[in-house]
Amino acid sequence: MFEVAELKNRITKQQYDREVSELRTQLLDVQQKLEIAGLPVVVLIAGVDGAGKGDLINTLNEWFDPRYMCTHAFSQPSDEERERPHHWRYWMSLPPRGRIGVYAIGWYGPPMADRVYDRIGNAKLDAELVHINKLEKELADDGMLIVKCWLHLSKKQQENLIQKLEKDPETRWRVSDVDRKHLKLYKKFVGIAERVLRETSTGEAPWLIINGYDQHYRRLTIANHLIERISARLEAQSNGFSSTAALQQKPTLVNNGPSLLSSLNPELKLGKSDYQERLALCQGRISQLTRRARQRKVSTIMVFEGWDAAGKGGVIRRITQALDARNYRVIPVAAPTDEEKSHHYLWRFWRHLPRDGKVTIYDRSWYGRVLVERVENLAKPEEWARAYSEINDFEEELTDHGIILVKYWMHISKDEQLKRFKEREKTSYKRYKITEEDHRNREKWDLYEAAVNEMITRTSTEYAPWRVIEANNKYYGRIRVLKSLCDAYESQLGG
Repeated sequence: MFEVAELKNRITKQQYDREVSELRTQLLDVQQKLEIAGLPVVVLIAGVDGAGKGDLINTLNEWFDPRYMCTHAFSQPSDEERERPHHWRYWMSLPPRGRIGVYAIGWYGPPMADRVYDRIGNAKLDAELVHINKLEKELADDGMLIVKCWLHLSKKQQENLIQKLEKDPETRWRVSDVDRKHLKLYKKFVGIAERVLRETSTGEAPWLIINGYDQHYRRLTIANHLIERISARLEAQSNGFSSTAALQQKPTLVNNGPSLLSSLNPELKLGKSDYQERLALCQGRISQLTRRARQRKVSTIMVFEGWDAAGKGGVIRRITQALDARNYRVIPVAAPTDEEKSHHYLWRFWRHLPRDGKVTIYDRSWYGRVLVERVENLAKPEEWARAYSEINDFEEELTDHGIILVKYWMHISKDEQLKRFKEREKTSYKRYKITEEDHRNREKWDLYEAAVNEMITRTSTEYAPWRVIEANNKYYGRIRVLKSLCDAYESQLGG
């Protein structure tokens, strides 16, 4: 893979000076166009030590307008980062639409370093690369342009550069013991790098591999590559192809069949006295179990979806009554803000993930993509169709981190919903909960029911199963939720 990249390429100072002015103008021009088009761009610079990664990143910061770009070089994760899934810090740094994010090695750094130092084997490395491919595909499908550049050197070239730096008193400081150690590991590192690049050079995010020995050559080559990639995407976008997903076929939908929701028994009930007794017991268990989870630094995410007036808020209040107020957050999810719209739809949920031992409760969630956005045509068919696998990947990453993830669909009948709407309209302090949109949504009940059935079918996994709660009787529904929550904690933490 690296044979051609080990061939030294040179550009004379005169040629460089002739070309650089026009090249910088073109870079600023495409940067302005992507700002207007709302195209987000990630530029990932990686490669062997001494190949000029730092010089190239500094050059891009000089040549681009710094107001519309940001640069990220990650070191060891902070406590805050360690307490969340390992891709969290990358999601939080992603550029909004119209901006450029430049990454030094980025999400490739930790798995490659772990493999070089034998902290993981090839199987674990391959698993990490699968996650990286999924991440990059999600971003590309959402319209992000990902440009990945690998700066390579032969071992002899790397040795020559280190010797040259060490001989000059003014540059000797740039050579560290780590650089000398990495030189000894050159063969092993290159073998791992070849495996990584081979597995992650995809149609959505291919690698460009060049020789980085000559600074003039690498600067001009990467700049020209950026201009070509950005210009090609802008042209495709102007022709109606905003992402790789636009080239895919229309989604294949789950066939209509027996409805899961229609098979539920809405008549299940619990009397008030039994409810109050069981409520106290469940809340006591929840209090003890969440304290145990906090001691073990196990975080929890609770997701509540359901029909309007199905009782999501009521059951959330019964849960939070049992929690330490310092230990939880309730995130009520409404229409996305302008900031949230400028990112991938999952970004606003990544940003609220709890630290170790904490609890986050989502009152509606990322499932809006396959429910309201699907039914109300707020997302294109190819967007909500691919969201099922994106959500499954997202939830798998959460549970792989050790997060307890529980998902509830609060189900009531159409008649029960109308009854509750009328009751709310009669109660002064509940009237705000009822809007014209709530009544309008009832007209699309069948469409929403089909969407819910498909959502449960395609996203109820062994690591994040759905719990469908019959909630026509509020007492019964609340106890079902609280009891299943206790069961989930005890399964994860031990009885």
